[in-house]
Amino acid sequence: MENLYHYKGFVTKVYDGDTITVDVDLGFNVLLKKEKFRLFRINTPEVRGDEKEKGYISRDWLRERVLNKEIILVTNKDKKGKYGRWLADVWIDGVCVNDELVENGLAEYKDY
Repeated sequence: MENLYHYKGFVTKVYDGDTITVDVDLGFNVLLKKEKFRLFRINTPEVRGDEKEKGYISRDWLRERVLNKEIILVTNKDKKGKYGRWLADVWIDGVCVNDELVENGLAEYKDY
């Protein structure tokens, strides 16, 4: 059985198409500021190197979708990835943004 945790958050920065910074509401008046999250299960082109043009497109789409907005973070066992970012599915308006990025051709699914 998976242990999924749900948190309310407010997106303060979008670094690229799969990395965001969020102020996370843990409940009981506990707020974690500036936590970095990697969008779980997906990979987008990088904003550096040969992929940068596609990376900018993914990043800009994600900025339009979530920046300065309230979201729901769904984490799996509160696990961090390789670079110390929390791994999460990002939900807004009842829609999983991770899946939206793939459906719009801006990301690919990735196994961790």
